Amino acid sequence: MKPGEEDSHRKRKKRSKPMASGNQVRASHILIKHEGSRRKASWKDPEGRVIMNTTKESAIAKLVQFREDILSGKAKFEDIASRHSDCSSAKRGGDLGPFGRGQMQKPFEDATFALKVGDISDIVDTDSGVHIILRTA
Repeated sequence: MKPGEEDSHRKRKKRSKPMASGNQVRASHILIKHEGSRRKASWKDPEGRVIMNTTKESAIAKLVQFREDILSGKAKFEDIASRHSDCSSAKRGGDLGPFGRGQMQKPFEDATFALKVGDISDIVDTDSGVHIILRTA
């Protein structure tokens, strides 16, 4: 599942042909849900007990630390995503696969398209929670 799919944010579009490469990106992300997230459950917290007791501020603080660890070389993005992301993409190291405009929540989409390949975003806030995004293509 991709960000927003589990929360019904991903817009479904039928495409008869592949999208042009300039209109498509590929990214991985780490999602931390919090008490203000639309859906307060995840693969690792099916009852939502931890999520309901996580403030937005503490979720952001976790992501800030994860981002610092990744940028300093202390940790790999995919390893942190696999262990800590609340998105089911965690089982793929956070990989969301390719997507185009209009398929993700607007703040997530805007942040991803603004990144250069290999760059990691600052904190991105969506209805699903808070994220850091690694653009991979």
